[in-house]
Amino acid sequence: MFQILIFLTGLIIGSFLNCLIYRLETNKNFVSGRSFCPLCSHKLSFFDLIPIISFLFLKGRCRYCGKKISWQYPLVEIATGLLFLLIFKQFQIFNLLNLFYYWLITSFLIIIFVYDLKHYLIPDKVIYPAIAIALIFNFLPHQIFEGGANQFPVFKNLILGALASAGFFFLIWFFSKGKAMGFGDVKLVFFMGLFLGFPKILAALFFSFIIGAIIGMILLVLKKKTLKSEVPFGPFLVIGTFISLFFGDKIISWYLSFL
Repeated sequence: MFQILIFLTGLIIGSFLNCLIYRLETNKNFVSGRSFCPLCSHKLSFFDLIPIISFLFLKGRCRYCGKKISWQYPLVEIATGLLFLLIFKQFQIFNLLNLFYYWLITSFLIIIFVYDLKHYLIPDKVIYPAIAIALIFNFLPHQIFEGGANQFPVFKNLILGALASAGFFFLIWFFSKGKAMGFGDVKLVFFMGLFLGFPKILAALFFSFIIGAIIGMILLVLKKKTLKSEVPFGPFLVIGTFISLFFGDKIISWYLSFL
């Protein structure tokens, strides 16, 4: 029952994240104003905003204008619910501060994933607060990772991971003059380093490049993209972050066993 409640909480937060993403896209106020249909601007009632259920009941269409609602909305809700639940089950975090921190970071990463996928841009309004929160949280004493199994990575380790990884991406951005990598990716990688620490950030970057290369090849084969086409790298970095968060320790241990 408790896990169901966590999943439902994630669905509700996912619905809120969809609202934030839309308001970022349209440069609208984050705080005030009721939710409305992005297609016809009709204000939505409570029954139009129930995560997943409203989308299914309305068959993916707006109740008022009948136009199709983007699949982004239910997918973000489901992804948020599952990630919230996985974080709790993986780390068994009963410290509310730690749990809130992980869920907050997850929310930032989901917004970045969707926004960069749609607009090829990582908004400063999201990445700068994320960096600030990661810095503040890791300054706090006695933070425990993985339900008390290990001490949270020391601050200098986090800074090392953040600076080294972001420095590598900065060089790519600088020498390619922004053609191979956007500066938003540099800031995202710095944030990832603060969140994951060293050496987990290495695993995250490794899988980001591997997944990005595979998806890029598939798009080329399907002729959806060309060699000159722009492809957002932020979503791959986000996927790499979650892979490293959940499996980083096991992957690194497996790799070191061969050395």
